[in-house]
Amino acid sequence: MHEFDLILTLTGGLAAALVCGYGSLRLGLSPIVGYLVAGLIVGPYTPGYVADRTIAGELAEVGIILLMFGVGLQFHLEELLAVKTVAVPGALAGAVSAAIAGTLVGLAAGWGLKAGAVFGLSISVASTVVLLRVLSDAGELHTRAGHVAVGWLVVEDVIAVVMLVALPSVFGEAGHPAWSLILALAKVAALAVLTLYGGGRLIPWLLTRAAATRSRELFTLTVLVLAMGIAVGAARGFGVSMALGAFLAGMVVGQSEFSLRAATEALPMRDAFAVLFFVSVGMLFDPRQLIRSPVPVAGALAVILLVKPIVAMAIVRGLGYTSRTSATVASALGQIGEFSFILAGAGRSMGILDDAMVNAVVAAAIASITISPIAYRLRRPIEGVLRRIAGEPRVEGTGSEPMAGGDRSGSGHGPDRDRVVIVGCGPVGQTLVRLLRENQFEPSVIELNLETVRRLTGEGIAAVYGDASRRETLQEAGLPGAVALVFSASRSAGMTEAIRIARVLNPRVLIAARGDYLTELPTLREAGADLVFSGEGEVALSMTEAMLRRLGATPEQVDRERDRVRSELFGRTGKEG
Repeated sequence: MHEFDLILTLTGGLAAALVCGYGSLRLGLSPIVGYLVAGLIVGPYTPGYVADRTIAGELAEVGIILLMFGVGLQFHLEELLAVKTVAVPGALAGAVSAAIAGTLVGLAAGWGLKAGAVFGLSISVASTVVLLRVLSDAGELHTRAGHVAVGWLVVEDVIAVVMLVALPSVFGEAGHPAWSLILALAKVAALAVLTLYGGGRLIPWLLTRAAATRSRELFTLTVLVLAMGIAVGAARGFGVSMALGAFLAGMVVGQSEFSLRAATEALPMRDAFAVLFFVSVGMLFDPRQLIRSPVPVAGALAVILLVKPIVAMAIVRGLGYTSRTSATVASALGQIGEFSFILAGAGRSMGILDDAMVNAVVAAAIASITISPIAYRLRRPIEGVLRRIAGEPRVEGTGSEPMAGGDRSGSGHGPDRDRVVIVGCGPVGQTLVRLLRENQFEPSVIELNLETVRRLTGEGIAAVYGDASRRETLQEAGLPGAVALVFSASRSAGMTEAIRIARVLNPRVLIAARGDYLTELPTLREAGADLVFSGEGEVALSMTEAMLRRLGATPEQVDRERDRVRSELFGRTGKEG
């Protein structure tokens, strides 16, 4: 019966998440709102089907591990260093101010200092998933303001990880808090050294062996085993949270040459389990608690939507950044998400928070994530007010402002008018790379052969190790600013899907695709290829021309027959490029 309950909970939770997530997107909201509402629908506080909370919680644990692995994988130290002068002090001050304000809310609700402090910590960190989505939708992700906001969130993520480590030591019942914290930090330091230094050698070696098999399944399995294995080892061997172990494992993989492929191939499974994590959180939400005790939710929203943004705005503006950057960062931080749920769940498992307190965190998260895109649209009026107060001249554009203090971290890649992305670097691809470089074009190669990627990189050629049918791989190769995309191999995996994604990322890019047979050309053209080439057709053309020349045909006859054969071969599939 347990097996049936597992399947039923999994199916019911994912089905509800699918419907509600789609509905949220149609309403212009984050799909996370839909996933949380889906949890409410299959939870015990609404009529109808009720999913098994125990099973959902167990599946959510996997989601937490994979979420934290993804956070570590996307942790880029250089992004933080580029904006460290504002991100580090700003995130620390913002988190501390929000935690103190949240503690006061808990005290006002009569929860006591310990519960109020954990509640405050839970609402002090914003959601990376929501922030990236908001910035991306607004086209601000690769502006200077976007870089500051992302760096700020990176610091908040680190703060949240430290909170997870410190919670049992500071708020636990056993032992002296200071000594317990020192012991916990010592264990974390030992785990970090073992994972980052020891794992820094072993993990890339294992991934190299997996990549050498050319099996996507084995590579994906290797990444998942590393994430889960280190997470479990951290909990069993060092007595720290599995989330921390997963985060460190992600950092090691993220610093290796396998980071992009791991993100594009292994982490789609993370998305599925992350959905279940949000569904399990939604199952804890009891709407009746909003009527019984509205003060904690209202107070939490005030902290999230007012205290954090105002503190962020004051810090960014005080450090000399422009009104645009100040308004963008402040409006993007007015929400909470996955880390808040993880921290609240940790407090609940320790017996510090009860269901009503966790319910307030969930309600505040649902409301803030819903409001976040709307609040972000107010950044322009806020920017105008700040500009008038400061007497700043108006600066046109979204990413043209200089960084304060001479910090010019860049605002993402502009259009690369001479960049050509080449998928595959076999004999045809190598010839294309050489000819493009000789003619002042900048080739960028996508390849699944690791040794080829290393060789190209050593020669100073931009090369990405990954699957071209993944959006992230095409973005990393610079397709959004490229003039052309060439599939040099006839059997590139996922070619039609890659062409469709490329058309979305860069509608104006010239796409050339290669197939083996004439019958493949209509599919490639329908997917969006501009130029299509068939090995079968090109051989027929070459043989016709060679035979006519050997048989003494005149140049005019050769040209006429070549055009006729070309028309016959490609007439039913469209004119060949």
